[in-house]
Amino acid sequence: MSHRPALVTGCTLTIVALTLAAVPADAESRAAGTAMTRPSARKPPPGMLEALQRDLHLSSSQAQARLLNEARLTPIAGQLSKKLGSRFGGVWLRGNSAHTLVVATTSAADIPEIIGAGAQAEIVTRSLTELAKVKEKIDQAMIGKPLVSGARYVDVKRNKVVVLSPKVDDAVGAVLSAGVDTGAVLVLPSTEAPHPLYDLVGGNAYFIGTTSRCSIGFPVVKGAQNGFVSAGHCGTTGATTTGFNRVAQGVFQGSSFPNNDYSWVAVNANWTPTPTVDNGENGTVPVAGARVAIEGASVCRSGSTTDWHCGVIQQRDASVTYPQGTVFGLTRTNVCAEPGDSGGSFISIDQAQGVTSGGSGDCSTGGTTYFQPIGEILTAYGLSLRTTAGNPPPPATGTCTGYPNTFTGSLTNGQSVYQPKNLYYYSTVGGVHTGCLDGPDGADFDLYLQKWSGNAWQTVATSDSAGPDEKITYTGTVGYYRYRVTSWAGSGAYTLGFKRP
Repeated sequence: MSHRPALVTGCTLTIVALTLAAVPADAESRAAGTAMTRPSARKPPPGMLEALQRDLHLSSSQAQARLLNEARLTPIAGQLSKKLGSRFGGVWLRGNSAHTLVVATTSAADIPEIIGAGAQAEIVTRSLTELAKVKEKIDQAMIGKPLVSGARYVDVKRNKVVVLSPKVDDAVGAVLSAGVDTGAVLVLPSTEAPHPLYDLVGGNAYFIGTTSRCSIGFPVVKGAQNGFVSAGHCGTTGATTTGFNRVAQGVFQGSSFPNNDYSWVAVNANWTPTPTVDNGENGTVPVAGARVAIEGASVCRSGSTTDWHCGVIQQRDASVTYPQGTVFGLTRTNVCAEPGDSGGSFISIDQAQGVTSGGSGDCSTGGTTYFQPIGEILTAYGLSLRTTAGNPPPPATGTCTGYPNTFTGSLTNGQSVYQPKNLYYYSTVGGVHTGCLDGPDGADFDLYLQKWSGNAWQTVATSDSAGPDEKITYTGTVGYYRYRVTSWAGSGAYTLGFKRP
C-alpha cells in the first residue's frame, strides 16, 4: 500500500466557496443591456470589438458590455486586493460580458466588505501569497527537467498551483520532492510544449541580421533616446536591426532570455516611435498607459503572421520551460499565435500589457500564448512607455503583480522592516534585481536594496520618492541580498514584489 501523499491529477478540486448575493440566471443579459446604456469612458480601438466577437464568440452587445464592465470593475479589484492584504486569494471576472467580479479571501469576515464594494465573495483555503510560495518551490524542483513540465501557474479559480505535464507520474514525483502541500497542487496531463515564436512582427516587422525577423512590442524612450521593447529571444545585446523596409534601424541595448524574455532596441534618428499598435486592418490602436488588466479581462495581440487576435487573460506568474530554458513571471492567455508573432504587442483596450513570448497551437485550431508583462521590462531598463498623453510617464508601479516573489505586511509611521521575512535571499548568478513596492495612498514609503559585504549590510539601490509606490532596478553580482521597506510618513499595508537574476 502506497504511503505517498495524495496528489490530485487530471481533475478539478471543488473549492469550498461562499457566494453571497448570487447573480440571477438572466443577470448577464440584463447586465449587458444596462452596460449598453451607459457612456463608455474610453472608446474601444478600431477592430477590437470585431475581434472580440470573432474570438470569444460574442454578440456585438456582449462585446461592448464586456469592455465597459472591465473598465468599471478593475479599480474595485485593486482596492479590495489592498484591503484584504495577506487574506487575498485572487480576483477574476465571470460571464461572457464580464459582468461579475469575483474576489477570493481566506476569511469569511471579509464577505460584507467584498459585497459592499460590488463584488462577489468566494472563500478559499489558501491565499495568493501562499500559492505563490508553493509555485516557487515547484519551479525549483523542475530545474533541469524541461520534458517533465512545460508550464506551471497559479490558478486562482481552482485555488491551486497547476502543473502541466506530458509525463504525469514524473511530474507528481517532482512535486513530491519539492516538499509542498500536495493539496495545493493539481497536475494535469498536457501536450502543451511552448516554444518561442520567431521570425515576424507585431506592430511592425524588424530584422536581426539577414534572416531573422521579430515583432516590435511597444515604442519607448529612455532620456532622449527613442526605441522599442520586444522579446528577449529575438536578439542578443549588441545585435543590429533593420526595419520592415530593410533600412538601418537600431541596436539591442539589453536582452534577457531565458529566465526572462524581454529586450529593448535603441533606434536611430530615422525612426520616430508613436504610441500605437497595428490592428491588422490597415489601422492602429492608441496606447494610453500600462494599467495591469485583471484575470478574465479581454486582451488582444498584434502580430504580422496572424494579424489581430483577442482572448482573455487566464493566469499570471506562469513559469514556461522552453527548450532553451525556463522563463518566469509570464502571463497566460487563450489568444492564439503562430511562429513569427514573437515580441508583438498585447494590449487591453488602450493599456499596454506585455510582449509576446511563446505558446502552443495556432490560429486555425486555437492555442495558448504567454506574454512578458510590460511593467517588468520598463523597470529592468529604466524605460518609459510612449503614450497618447504626450510626455511619457515613468514606469508604472501598479499593484506590483507578475513578480515571482511577493510579500505583504503593514508599517506604522517611521517603522522599517526587512524582506523576505526579516531574512535575505541568495543570488547564484549576476544580473538584474527588480523590486516593486505598492504602499497605501497618502503615505510616503521608501524601498532599499541591501547586499551583504562580508561584515555588514550595504545599501546598493534606493527608491525614495515622495509617494507610496517605489521601484528598484539594480545589476549586481553573486551574493546575499535583502529589501528594506521604510515608512517615512504614514501607516498602512504594503505589497513588495521582487525578482532576482
